[in-house]
Amino acid sequence: MQSAGETMAAKPGLVYLVTGGCGFLGQHVFRMLLEKEDKVAEIRLFDLAVDDSLANRSTEKVTVKLIQGDITDLPTVLKVTEGVDVVIHSASLVDVWHKVPESKIQAVNVQGTCHMIQACQDHGIQYLIYTSSMEVVGPNVHGEPFYRGNEDTEYNIFHNMPYPKSKAQAERLVIEANGKKVNGGKTLYTCALRPTGIYGEKHELLRQFYNMGMRTGGWMLRAIPVNIEHGRVYAGNVAWMHLLAARMIREKPEVVGGQVYFCYDDSPYKSYEDFNMEFLSRFGFREVRIPYFILSVMAMVNDFLRTLLKPLVNYTPLMNRYTLTVASTTFTVKTDKAERDFGYRPLYSWQQCLDNTIAWISTFAEGVDAQKEK
Repeated sequence: MQSAGETMAAKPGLVYLVTGGCGFLGQHVFRMLLEKEDKVAEIRLFDLAVDDSLANRSTEKVTVKLIQGDITDLPTVLKVTEGVDVVIHSASLVDVWHKVPESKIQAVNVQGTCHMIQACQDHGIQYLIYTSSMEVVGPNVHGEPFYRGNEDTEYNIFHNMPYPKSKAQAERLVIEANGKKVNGGKTLYTCALRPTGIYGEKHELLRQFYNMGMRTGGWMLRAIPVNIEHGRVYAGNVAWMHLLAARMIREKPEVVGGQVYFCYDDSPYKSYEDFNMEFLSRFGFREVRIPYFILSVMAMVNDFLRTLLKPLVNYTPLMNRYTLTVASTTFTVKTDKAERDFGYRPLYSWQQCLDNTIAWISTFAEGVDAQKEK
């Protein structure tokens, strides 16, 4: 493993930096670069917590470096970006459950992005791809649907949670940086990709839902109205879109630079509950329907308890009024902007996405029936 302060020898070919490279999406981006990008000579995976399973992944053509460091520390960011050609900035602190203070979310998501932009300017890096989020748009807290929307759809954007506010700020900073001059007199080109709900291998939230279901004997609560739909997108396809955007921003920066793109694939439009059951039903999980108002009451109680217990304990259940509003508000995307601008089409079909995710769950799943026999 290499520290941020060690000298990084230059090699022929492109040097990619993936921030958050050991995280859920970061690992998919890393694998995509390693397997599908023939012009890469070095991949640096920069993360606060490194995953040692990614060590020793260098090949004859590609050097892989794991670098532990904090994106909120500017000197560290400046060291790790030295000699980089392309930055894929996926590092982010995701929290819609009040687990961490707003100041920390701002530091990672906004200040960390400022540091990456400054590093690009100081080191003459021309290409920055930012992993944004659908939540820079919505769903808003009023529960207004976003139905088959695209990048130009007008929508009443209203944030009251630190995470979507911080992602919206960071995305704006990245887009505003497009066209700025960098050291050496060249130009910085940036774009932002907005995944809808990402799923796939190593999706820890899906693992949490699995564990919750195991604790209830395989019963999953169902209360969201049947007409609610959400856009979901497989992590491998999101990673593929990042790779294609990074290619095209080098070839045609006047097309991709300064643009935002929703991430999409062929995953079906379903509610979060129904979509999760596409995977969990294969392991014996079953749904039990309850009235929606019960969830509403539970969300309000959870928020009340969180406030009441805050001086004593950090009570942060998965369901609160915000997450319930998001889950019960339609947010679906229908766009071909990424295909038009840089030739994106999903690399993985829905069946492949389904099979890959189920295979990953199988690595830790016992199945409800097996658990009952113990």
